[in-house]
Amino acid sequence: MAATNAIAQIRRNLESHVGQKIRLRAHRGRRKTLEKVGVLENTYPSIFVIRVDEPNYYQRLSFSYADVLTETVELTLVHKDTNGKRIKLA
Repeated sequence: MAATNAIAQIRRNLESHVGQKIRLRAHRGRRKTLEKVGVLENTYPSIFVIRVDEPNYYQRLSFSYADVLTETVELTLVHKDTNGKRIKLA
């Protein structure tokens, strides 16, 4: 029950940042980490989509909200707040 509420809270938090630049850090197992900057394109009931636009690398990556809950995926807003610190999502 608590996990369901936490996942719903993560989803609401991400919905408010659709269209903004996000730094993504995904742990893909055995010393494999993906670090990209992209735009939070859309949120769906079970997943969210990040569009990565880099030279020679155009891709859409999708992750579940449970990935954020278990800290397999870390999301950070690229712009900085007034104190100069990065804003960490979820």
